[in-house]
Amino acid sequence: MMADQAELMRLLQATACGDQIAFRQLYEKTSPALMGLCMRMLKDRASAEEVLQEAFVKIWYHASEYHEERGKVSTWLTSIVRYRALDFLRARHPQDTSDELLPENASEEPGPLQWAVAGDEMNALQLCLEQLSGEQKQLIVLSFIEGLTHQELMQRVESPLGTIKSWIRRGLQSLRRCLEP
Repeated sequence: MMADQAELMRLLQATACGDQIAFRQLYEKTSPALMGLCMRMLKDRASAEEVLQEAFVKIWYHASEYHEERGKVSTWLTSIVRYRALDFLRARHPQDTSDELLPENASEEPGPLQWAVAGDEMNALQLCLEQLSGEQKQLIVLSFIEGLTHQELMQRVESPLGTIKSWIRRGLQSLRRCLEP
């Protein structure tokens, strides 16, 4: 998906020290994939560009907060972009997103889907997703990969909000257990 992790780590560490050239290289190596994520979630180029720019501003200012033991650089970058896109969706449609888009007790740490985006974990995620019920798998993919809100999910699968939240919560718990070492 993105450049090799060692190179990304080097560029992010240099960015944390204020190296603008390294930051530009980090942007050049990762922005195509991250823009693709924004486009899938927002379905609008102008919005996707705005979110990507905001995410890279955050990356510039918070590069020193990355910790290698928490996951790969690409996972960290993807998480920042994804959360910015979700924030954008919440701001654009507050009535549709008054319910939490993320499961209860969600944190800024990468979850199962963010780990999978990093590349070599994709196979493990695919195997774990196959173990979920059809509804859980469909809702998790629509919510976390395509960025649909709970309201949009209700319309898509024609199920009550409580049922959708339960399926997602149980599915994420199953994925977490499956993907833990």
